[in-house]
Amino acid sequence: MDGANLVRLGSVTSTQDVARDLPFGSIVVADHQSAGRGRHDRRWEAPAGTALLVSFVLERNPLLSLAAGVAAAQACGPAVRLKWPNDLMVGDQKLGGILVEATADRAICGVGINLTAAPEGAAMLNQPRDELLAQLITAMDEWVGAPPERVLARWRERSATLGRRVRIDVGHKSTEGLAEDLGPNGELIVDGFAFVAGSVTHL
Repeated sequence: MDGANLVRLGSVTSTQDVARDLPFGSIVVADHQSAGRGRHDRRWEAPAGTALLVSFVLERNPLLSLAAGVAAAQACGPAVRLKWPNDLMVGDQKLGGILVEATADRAICGVGINLTAAPEGAAMLNQPRDELLAQLITAMDEWVGAPPERVLARWRERSATLGRRVRIDVGHKSTEGLAEDLGPNGELIVDGFAFVAGSVTHL
């Protein structure tokens, strides 16, 4: 994944949609998404040219979301932390996020990072987009194929979630407790119970 298979586009519905039919190793970056999305079908909106919006075509990997988060945080710099399962944070403000959509034979990993504009209450990085993209491609190369133990260890180091009281919402059920650790497959351990998915609020 050296950037040789980089596809640059203007406005698209979503870089995820374009990437889905491309070969492994392809990278799609766009100036604007008319129908960008996050987890749970939430909308991801950013004015044209103000965010890094990129998708990678990769092999399936159960830790891909965490590995991509580690890579994105590394590319963004030491101030950026990780909120389980897929958010990039600066302090208590969201900077960006990771979205992994898996099919039978591949995974499309989208990364969105606010650069020169952000929704109210969110953070922005104010870095040149192409410079950050190059750093992200290098970091994705390092982390997507890294051993699971190394990914989990670095995620723990970058975590904004572990050691905090959290509320985790799964469907209509909410659980509050201490976010203690990650399990071997990236599960969040809250008061001894493992959660493989859910929406986390830091308390």
